[in-house]
Amino acid sequence: MPTSRDQAPDLFGTPDGEKSVEAPLAERLRPREFADFVGQEDITAPDRPLRRAIEADQLSSVIFWGPPGSGKTTLAHLVARHTKAQFVPFSAVTGGVPELRAIIKTAEQRQAINGQRTILFVDEIHRFNKAQQDAFLPHVERGTVILVGATTENPSFEVISPLLSRSLVIVLKPLSDEALGQILDRALADAAIGLGKWNARLSPDARQRLIAYGNGDARALLTALDFVVTQQPAEPDGTRLIDGAALEAALMKKSIRYDKSGEEHYNVISAYIKSLRDSDPDGALYWLARMLEGGEDPKFIARRLVIFASEDVGNADPMGLVVAAAVAQAVQFVGLPEAQINLAQGTTYLATRQKDNASYVGLLEAMEDAKTHGNLGVPLHLRNAVTSLMKGLGYGKGYRYVHDDPQAKAQQEHLPESLKGRRYYRPKDT
Repeated sequence: MPTSRDQAPDLFGTPDGEKSVEAPLAERLRPREFADFVGQEDITAPDRPLRRAIEADQLSSVIFWGPPGSGKTTLAHLVARHTKAQFVPFSAVTGGVPELRAIIKTAEQRQAINGQRTILFVDEIHRFNKAQQDAFLPHVERGTVILVGATTENPSFEVISPLLSRSLVIVLKPLSDEALGQILDRALADAAIGLGKWNARLSPDARQRLIAYGNGDARALLTALDFVVTQQPAEPDGTRLIDGAALEAALMKKSIRYDKSGEEHYNVISAYIKSLRDSDPDGALYWLARMLEGGEDPKFIARRLVIFASEDVGNADPMGLVVAAAVAQAVQFVGLPEAQINLAQGTTYLATRQKDNASYVGLLEAMEDAKTHGNLGVPLHLRNAVTSLMKGLGYGKGYRYVHDDPQAKAQQEHLPESLKGRRYYRPKDT
């Protein structure tokens, strides 16, 4: 079928050129056909709805959401190759509303002159603020443009609801080790656009380390591979032998993918808290390490420990709050890197304690009653009669002082009449 790449130049654009040998390796190896696209078979297999819609040129607005290097931009390129619509790329990083309006105007002209649709590819759409997203919402509604967005951030938080409701959200996963291995092997074997001419040979250890370095990100993998291969000295026979030591020397330390302000931040802290709650110190220590390696603010972690100590440990071990508060103070006083020792101690202590959230649950129930029943009056016997008028009105009448009357503890009511007998605090048997 003809594609936007096959069409002759017109008023609205020119076909893409061939891939430059000067382009980065990840760009040169970007798949041009679905057969070369690996790692997202749940989305791109021949029988999947998205692929059928693309190949039938029936794509509606869609947002590709996934981590870096998972194939979002590659999918957009495949859309460009398999559609009769004019494909217009746009970066939310460098472009603004004026450029967007110019694209919309041209799309309207294109539709009026020859009936051709326009697919607008907005890379990093989460960089658009609400006003910018509002700017092209009506044009998506009218069908002037078909939106193809790409984002590493959760669209639920970063894309306005009206635009989100008019788009299909496709979730891409981090690439598996198997998929990264296929991409790596193809890069080493391809002499035309890959690294085949460098005659590189990777030891099994180096190959596995490179795949681990990629961490689900094909672009990171290929960038690292390109650097390692081209910088490795050749042997007398022309081969470039790369083992684990050579790889470590070339790449130094791997930076863990961790966005302190994005969804990964919330995912990791959620895993950390749930590990603590489930009394799994090993899981909690791992997620603590992930946060520390990723550059998370240790004070944020300490604050979460203080909250957890009361929310989840509670009165099953009141010392939990004392330990958590001490850890928070130590983090302030010591600072990194040594403060990570304090965080580890607090983490393992709270993970191994008995858990009781009765205080927190009771508070939530009491707050719900407070909202539901409004400002219920304080029973007269619980009020202080600070004036003679108040005493005459019955303030404090019938109050039983528990130190003089121990039975008052069980027999005296402390809730409003309409909530009499309600129990909020139900501690667990420990």
